[in-house]
Amino acid sequence: MAGMDRYHGTRAALLALMSAGAVGCSNADGQSSSSSPGAPPTYYRDVKPVLDAKCAGCHTAGGIGPFALTTVEDVVLRKDAIVAAVQSRRMPPWPPSPECAEIAHDPSLTEPQIDTLARWANAGAPLGDPADFVALPGDPGTLSRTDLDLPMPEPYTPTKGPDDYRCFLIDWPYDTTKFVTGLGITPGNDSIVHHVVVFYAKPNAVSTYEAYDAAEPGPGYTCFGGPKGDDKAIEGPSGYGILGGWAPGSFGRDAPAGTGIEVPPGTKIILQLHYNTAHGTPEPDRTTVAVRIDDTVEKPAFSMPWLNPAWRNPGGMVIPAGDSDVVHTFEQDAATAVSIFTKGALPADQPFTLHTVGLHQHLRGKSISTSHTPSGGTEACLVDIPKWDFHWQSPYTLLEPRRIMPGDKLRIECHWDNSAANQPLVNGVKMPPEDLQWGEGTNDEMCLGWFYVTP
Repeated sequence: MAGMDRYHGTRAALLALMSAGAVGCSNADGQSSSSSPGAPPTYYRDVKPVLDAKCAGCHTAGGIGPFALTTVEDVVLRKDAIVAAVQSRRMPPWPPSPECAEIAHDPSLTEPQIDTLARWANAGAPLGDPADFVALPGDPGTLSRTDLDLPMPEPYTPTKGPDDYRCFLIDWPYDTTKFVTGLGITPGNDSIVHHVVVFYAKPNAVSTYEAYDAAEPGPGYTCFGGPKGDDKAIEGPSGYGILGGWAPGSFGRDAPAGTGIEVPPGTKIILQLHYNTAHGTPEPDRTTVAVRIDDTVEKPAFSMPWLNPAWRNPGGMVIPAGDSDVVHTFEQDAATAVSIFTKGALPADQPFTLHTVGLHQHLRGKSISTSHTPSGGTEACLVDIPKWDFHWQSPYTLLEPRRIMPGDKLRIECHWDNSAANQPLVNGVKMPPEDLQWGEGTNDEMCLGWFYVTP
């Protein structure tokens, strides 16, 4: 995963929206408490429940939003901007198309909620009685608790530029098998952290990754793709697993109810960070992972990538310079692919359940989608991002998990705009278009899906 200037770009976009009156919020279940038509809404009874339900995910101290909306003073100060943003639906950002499967935790406001906010602002922003506040019901789609904090062992200052991919080993403290049932990641230096992937080295492979770490001076070791991209012998669950990740727009959240990823004793966590220093002097970072843990789950889960392996080879995914609509697709028998990745833990002759979909491109990405085609049936869209924005990425949990049968196919399709008009800026200068391929660097591209699956 990569990007030109993850946090600078995100904050710049949000600040631009703020200056144009584009500030937003969202709720947990699409419902809003609202006062009777004859009485103006009040902050505590009608507005705060909506704002608290999801706005604090972005608009909190240290959050991705450029200002907080967590106090009455914050909200009253920006009431007109809030109304303008939600009425125009510029905020909250929600990239998925509504034409595909329903997605849990849709942050979009309902028309009654938007009307409530507008009537409240027009009435002069009455506060009401703090005792009237009642939080909105429903799962807010955030990390419900933190049982373990896993910071990097020590700060790291990038030594390569503009991209530095670095893996750090972190001790796993438990001497019994646990299940990771939620994950959140807080970048230590949000001006240079572009993405984070949390792997875990299984006990049989820990010594291999410790050797990688010992072979390089300073904290951590260089890594691309997986926790060691050139080591094919222990790729996949035989050597490591994937717990989750973070990219711009992502937030900590619980795993789907009753599911979790098994982590045995003797494991080491491998924290992979992509740093980009194209827009400033390298500075120290110490990123932290927050983990929710349970002793048992109803269904063990696996997090796995979905891509055409040939794309990673030289010339395997060419995106010609100047082309405004380059398309690459990949479709495969789903149960077979999942069985191979899980080393038979999910057998190829058995169905599995798809809970969550993540999608990823880089800066020239135009659109990306995934679909499911039942054996002998009609293709059905799962998640479609018709207007890709690197700065708003998130895992999307299906409201109704999709049961995938043997013989069914899963497909990913990516479009890119590599025209002269759609090039990133470097030091304020637009780059000339050039042929792109699959790669880990800021100026490369990807077409990648992530699936969270259970039996």
